[in-house]
Amino acid sequence: MRRKLSVRDWPEQERPLIKAKERGFQALSDAELLSILLRVSSYEQDEVTFAREIIGKAGSLRKLFEVPDLLPGHKRIELEAVRELGRRILRENIIGQNFVRSPQAVTDYLTASMRDLKREVFKCLFLDKALRITGERDLFIGTIDEAAVHPREIVKAALEFNASSIVLVHNHPSGKVEPSREDYEITQKIKAACLTVSIRVLDHIIIGENQHFSFSERSSL
Repeated sequence: MRRKLSVRDWPEQERPLIKAKERGFQALSDAELLSILLRVSSYEQDEVTFAREIIGKAGSLRKLFEVPDLLPGHKRIELEAVRELGRRILRENIIGQNFVRSPQAVTDYLTASMRDLKREVFKCLFLDKALRITGERDLFIGTIDEAAVHPREIVKAALEFNASSIVLVHNHPSGKVEPSREDYEITQKIKAACLTVSIRVLDHIIIGENQHFSFSERSSL
């Protein structure tokens, strides 16, 4: 009786799970890692070959999430859950961290959570007097301009968090990070509004495709 192909028929030392146990997960290829999660094979393809094929069709691991028809519904849900767990782990890494001393952890989290968004999202990070990040909040969705972003709402949120300073963040779905004229204008308006209640705007970060723009680093605040 014909049966499905499987990596269980491979030499033991080449099977992804055995390789991971002996050499660590970092030793696995993208397809091998994905095969462990999906566990999908057929009469024509073992688990790794199937995983390699769908990565090729999508173009990359990240783009798997943009092509819904490549995976069965329940497997797509499992992958989405894994991605969200990764984001939450990165978020845990920044809460309580000193913003000035941990810039890479902050930008890693912001990039992972915002670079693939299809619409602009404006959020704030809230910091205490020691510049530790105490929380974050998505505040506005849509084009970032004076009509969409209300400085008073940012001040209100900062006061709720008892923040001494804040970091403004938004994404550019285009992937380009160069600030627009509206980005500069709203940054100054928010900065002025926050100063009325003695809250500092430490930075405004724009997230793009694996890159970011920092107003503070460019002396644009």
